[in-house]
Amino acid sequence: MAAPPVLLQPLPPPKSAVVPLPSAVLPAAGLAGVAGALLLPVDRPGIGWLLSGLAVTAAVVVADRRSRDGKPGALTWRNAGWAGLALALLAMGTLRASEWLFVLCVIGAVVAGSLAVVGERTVHSVLYDMLAVPIEAVRAVPWVGRGAGRFAARRDGVARRIALAVLAAAGLVGVFVPLLASADAAFAAVVNAVVPELSVATLVRWCSVFAVVTSVAAGACYFLAAPAPRASADRPRRTKYGLEWTVPLGVLVVIFGVFVAVRLVVLFGGTEYVLRTGNLTSAEYARGGFWQLCAVTVLTLAIVAAALRWAPNATKADRLRQRVLLGTLSALTLVLVGSALSRMWTYQEAYGFTVLRLLVEVCELWFGAVFVLVLLALVRLRSAWLPRAAIGTAAAALLVLAVLDPERLIADANLDRAAAGKPLDDRYLARFSADVVPVVSARLPEPLRTCVLSQVLHGDTPDGWPAWNLSRAAARDVTLGSPAGCR
Repeated sequence: MAAPPVLLQPLPPPKSAVVPLPSAVLPAAGLAGVAGALLLPVDRPGIGWLLSGLAVTAAVVVADRRSRDGKPGALTWRNAGWAGLALALLAMGTLRASEWLFVLCVIGAVVAGSLAVVGERTVHSVLYDMLAVPIEAVRAVPWVGRGAGRFAARRDGVARRIALAVLAAAGLVGVFVPLLASADAAFAAVVNAVVPELSVATLVRWCSVFAVVTSVAAGACYFLAAPAPRASADRPRRTKYGLEWTVPLGVLVVIFGVFVAVRLVVLFGGTEYVLRTGNLTSAEYARGGFWQLCAVTVLTLAIVAAALRWAPNATKADRLRQRVLLGTLSALTLVLVGSALSRMWTYQEAYGFTVLRLLVEVCELWFGAVFVLVLLALVRLRSAWLPRAAIGTAAAALLVLAVLDPERLIADANLDRAAAGKPLDDRYLARFSADVVPVVSARLPEPLRTCVLSQVLHGDTPDGWPAWNLSRAAARDVTLGSPAGCR
């Protein structure tokens, strides 16, 4: 008997209806959500981000272990490495006050945390692996809802007893804490420092953060309860003949070689080239070189990845041909990376250092690191590890940048230019965060020092202890002069 048409076949049940919810997930995710609601300062960097990350990590690890009943868990040292990188990025909120920098750190932490949960490569794309936790957090909503419904319907009434216990504890706190605070000033000071002022906005923020953090923890547990199939270790099917790869790669190598040979003096000419070019400003030259590098890098990486995956390598001659062509292509691209860095550095020395220009340099350095990884991949002609290695180097570069304190580096470099007789854009300096306060306070003369620091610290509000930040705390100890002469 013939099978019915595909459109008439019954749909398989969703994953959330098939995968059972381990009993440890609800309390673990709920406690992580409570910790996030109480600790996470959503409007600024602070120590609460690290504490919330630790709470989510602990919840996922405990829930995963308890759900396996003594069986080996899915989390390994590789997962721990990615988790450590994610927590290190969140820890930058404790040290640095720069909001743009911390936004990048949070994005990097989300990617590293997803890879920590995923572990080995899945059959899905690397984009899914990078965003697995946010994706699974959305998919886990019906899973958690079904589990919570079954838990509330249990005949032993455990859900009702837990709710009564929580309400009783909350009632006791609401009665005794105000009484004790009114009886002792020292205890009242501690309570005021720990408990924020309650308002509708505070309650809305707590509920929103609780929902997000709980979903993140539940999404990680959802993935671990039924992980995606792992990528096959079998080598992909390759073409039989190498001519269709050798000729294009050879032509590309020749083009790169001729370009580098003809433009070598120009590429490393720096200021002289900029001054000799009549119809091109130094800014256009630097930006043009950067976007050219981006295009060349992306296209070259795509070509190299395709060749490593599908080009024939069955014979010794095939492997030698790949190593020579792809290695030469990668080496020539590294020359372009070096030339772009040289141009950007020359441009910054002439026109000043900014956040955007620093990020351009870091991005170019990362491009160079990726091509070094490509050269390493050519040793064994395997590229399966390249995407994650590239992501890891990007997250590590971001972490190093945060540790080095980029705004302080920019302020120092611009003050060095000013000491050499070049103009100083003090208005741009005043738009920075509290990270620049120590160097500005030490190096700028009055009254410019007070003018810049007044604008840097303008609008600064006291931190609750979850929002404590080293840079902001140190900046508040700096004394300012009279701002009478400030414009």
